[in-house]
Amino acid sequence: MPQDQDWPDGARWPESHSEQTDLLPRVPQHVGPQAVGSPLDGPTEKLGTSQDQGHDEEPAKRGGLRKPAVIAGAVVGALAVLYGIDLAISSGDVPRGTTVAGVEVGGLSQVDAERELRNKIEPRLTQPVSLKIGSVEEKLDPTRSGLTLNWGATLEQAGDQPLNPFTRLSSLFGGTREVGVVTATDDAALTGAIDRLKAAGTRAPAEGGIRFDGATPVAVEPVAGQELDAAKAKSIIVDGWVAGGSLTLPVTSTPVKTTTEGVRAAFELAKVAVSGPVVVKGEGKDARIEPAVIASALVFEPVDGGGLNPKLDLVKVTDAVKPQLAPTEKEGKDAQVVFESGAPTVTPSVDGTGVKYDTAFATLLDVLKKQDGRELKVEYTKTPAKVTTEQANQLGIKEVIGEFSTKGFAADSGINIRTVAAKVNGAIVKPGETFSLNGFTGPRTAVQGYVEAGVIKDGAPGREVGGGISQFATTLYNASYFAGLKDAGHKEHSYYISRYPAAREATVFQNHDGSSVIDLKFTNDATTGVAIQTIWTSGSITVKIWGTKRYSVESITGGRSAETTPQEKPGPTTGKCTPSNGAPGFTTSDTRVLRDAGTGREVRRDTRTVRYNPQPKIVCAPAPQVPPPPA
Repeated sequence: MPQDQDWPDGARWPESHSEQTDLLPRVPQHVGPQAVGSPLDGPTEKLGTSQDQGHDEEPAKRGGLRKPAVIAGAVVGALAVLYGIDLAISSGDVPRGTTVAGVEVGGLSQVDAERELRNKIEPRLTQPVSLKIGSVEEKLDPTRSGLTLNWGATLEQAGDQPLNPFTRLSSLFGGTREVGVVTATDDAALTGAIDRLKAAGTRAPAEGGIRFDGATPVAVEPVAGQELDAAKAKSIIVDGWVAGGSLTLPVTSTPVKTTTEGVRAAFELAKVAVSGPVVVKGEGKDARIEPAVIASALVFEPVDGGGLNPKLDLVKVTDAVKPQLAPTEKEGKDAQVVFESGAPTVTPSVDGTGVKYDTAFATLLDVLKKQDGRELKVEYTKTPAKVTTEQANQLGIKEVIGEFSTKGFAADSGINIRTVAAKVNGAIVKPGETFSLNGFTGPRTAVQGYVEAGVIKDGAPGREVGGGISQFATTLYNASYFAGLKDAGHKEHSYYISRYPAAREATVFQNHDGSSVIDLKFTNDATTGVAIQTIWTSGSITVKIWGTKRYSVESITGGRSAETTPQEKPGPTTGKCTPSNGAPGFTTSDTRVLRDAGTGREVRRDTRTVRYNPQPKIVCAPAPQVPPPPA
């Protein structure tokens, strides 16, 4: 083959095998769809013949393809050299672009990186971490929460040199790599801290509504509830507590029924509702429901669909209207038994007329939705007497069936006995009814005319408003006892009082607000009614029970047993102290024998056993000696 033969377009055969070998790696084995033969083999077709129409194009193509390949190979080689040099010179350093909890340590030696991290991170380790838990902001104390930094693992994690060439080369052009820190945790302390955060971050859902500031409505927007997702929160805290910024912890939301639109609609209704008073038309007199009353009675309740349903507290409305319409009502009066010339007489009953309050405000809510025409009319209804004249005449109250008298009371106790006797006089107990002394009289305070008098308090003499009523209770109890009525509950005094029959007496007591503590009750178990007559004098009180006689009654008193000696007790140190010798305690009984009033046949007998405490011996402290004035 000629050695100096020229090729088209200036192409020349390689002069040596070594030159060819250097070029081989950079020349693609295939150019386009057809393989290119080795230059050592020579061309596959003859060149320069008249039959080869494209003899001046193919070599040009091959030469054009070799140039990019050569350039690419050169670039790869250069990068490979650069990779090797970078790996060699950075060995032992922290990789470029590395940050730990936001602190840049890339390119520093291990020692310098540790110093930089400790300078920047250590101050954060004891600082409270700001947390945002939905709508709640909290602080977390890392030390108390068991969070500490594992320096060894953190530095080891930051100092690893990446072998990936792309990672290393990209760091040359400004890339960063956050490797974070390694946290050591005290699980028990951290769990406790998470539990505290959960409690602090939990919010119950608050339904929207309408409240009133006086008579002014205020819209209350609905607020969904929230609860901390403890598992995810723990992971976020462990990963980010050292970074020095605020952490947002995940919460689960609890929906509410109401919507903002529903609250707005209710607010508009509330504004109209309290825009003015409502006139209540009565018979001969009107009443007004003022906006303040409307506001206090109007409430809104959440309903499905996001709205609020208005409701009225009709008790509050009624309480406001009743005093205003009271003059238009007529109070009824029960038939009563009065005692004239020693015989019972029935006074007629009177039916009352009152507002029908159970239906009076059925349309009030509709009226409140209007700006004008804000009035309604109430209806009246008859209120029959509880005891009518006819009923009283049919009760069979015709004779005394039981009576009892007691004597000897102080003047102040006498006032209270007379007051309660006047209240009870003429009371009717229909068949099957139970009479309660506390219930019938109601509160016994100064307002009702009672005064302070002697009582037995905590086993010792004392004074209270309404004192002395126990003497009336004992008298009434004995009258019902001899009338053969059924005992429905009573209690004896704690120690024996000599003017009363042993095991056949009673005491009563109320709290200052009038609520009952110790009561006297009896039931009319007869088929006819009974009436109570009271006769008071300045030295005695008598109670008679009128009805239809069924029984003759005998009382059998048992003997005393198990006597106990009284103990000394110091008297009051303030006020007046009255000494006493006391009295022994003992056990006794009483048996009531009931016999048929017509035949005398014994019907039954009831025995009651009573234990009396010893009456303490009250010892008063000697009065302090006042030294005589100097001469």
